[in-house]
Amino acid sequence: MKQNMSNAVAPLKSLSDEGVSIWLDDLSRTRIESGNLAELIADQHVVGVTTNPSIFQAAIGKGEGYEEQLADLAVRKVTVDEAVRMMTTQDVRAAADILRPVYDATQGRDGRVSIEVDPRLAHNTEATIAEAKQLAWLVDRPNVMIKIPATLAGLPAITEVIGLGISVNVTLIFSLDRYKAVMDAYLAGLEKAHERGIDLATIHSVASFFVSRVDAEIDKRLDKIGTDEAASAKGKAALANARLAYEAFEQVFAAERATKLEAAGANKQRPLWASTGVKDPAYKDTLYVDELVAPGTVNTMPEGTLKATADHGEITGDTITGRYEQARAELAAVDALGISLDEVTQQLEDEAVAKFEIAWNDLLSTVSSRLTEAESK
Repeated sequence: MKQNMSNAVAPLKSLSDEGVSIWLDDLSRTRIESGNLAELIADQHVVGVTTNPSIFQAAIGKGEGYEEQLADLAVRKVTVDEAVRMMTTQDVRAAADILRPVYDATQGRDGRVSIEVDPRLAHNTEATIAEAKQLAWLVDRPNVMIKIPATLAGLPAITEVIGLGISVNVTLIFSLDRYKAVMDAYLAGLEKAHERGIDLATIHSVASFFVSRVDAEIDKRLDKIGTDEAASAKGKAALANARLAYEAFEQVFAAERATKLEAAGANKQRPLWASTGVKDPAYKDTLYVDELVAPGTVNTMPEGTLKATADHGEITGDTITGRYEQARAELAAVDALGISLDEVTQQLEDEAVAKFEIAWNDLLSTVSSRLTEAESK
């Protein structure tokens, strides 16, 4: 039986051996309390967890496992916002405890659980900083990562929060220019932390670069063009964009500013491939895993993608390094067809912030109803 299990997850082991940390892009109380998360860590090479407002909306919307806490919160007559924060931070705290041995074994590199600031604050720097501090205090685990969106208002918040010694998962990165600004914000934060006497070795960060949504939007535009050239450009932009992000990562962290901080104990901010579930059924369901393999990266996968990779992923070594010229040519081909990558990535950022805000409001509405139900019992 053990041999079968080993064969079943061989691609996940290969991915891990290539230096890619496998994180699960999902969390729920059922997953925690059933032992499923512990099983994924033990058997599927999962070494971290990411959450977002949509994930919590789905988990708490179903309500399984939250009844007792809802009843307690209703008796206390807490606000809906406070109830949501109490419920989500409890799940993140529990997941962080399950992942603590991984955190200890990797000196804080993995074993991380991410929780996002209120998406309604995405364009408010000061409120984002205050929320990040509050979330870090509420979860109260060294292996929590606070997710801050890479909006223009988010960039100075990233610097300040890193400067306070809080580990950050920067999310909703779509463009290369914004990614470079994120790395700059991280380094500026490390410099602040160093000035404050904070041990840089204790600060970790990942930069969540979104993948599949880029193909989904560009392919839609290519279909409208309808030429052979447009058809041949489909399904290439997202990987090209991500590969050039990795090139930028290599360049920034090899430069003097970063190496000076590294000499003082700082960690590199690793690229994290997000939105790795394939949205077009015409593409292989492990496309954004198989084709984004490089050392020092993270791939956060929804469970469906994790299972697909375990079953039939094809891990053939590094599929990023050395493909930069090809990536530039592929993006140039899209640009030559009149599709602006800058316009697409800004649209995707705006849509992503709006979607998370809708999910958060739906979550507030769901919890409000559940609190009313609990109170009437």
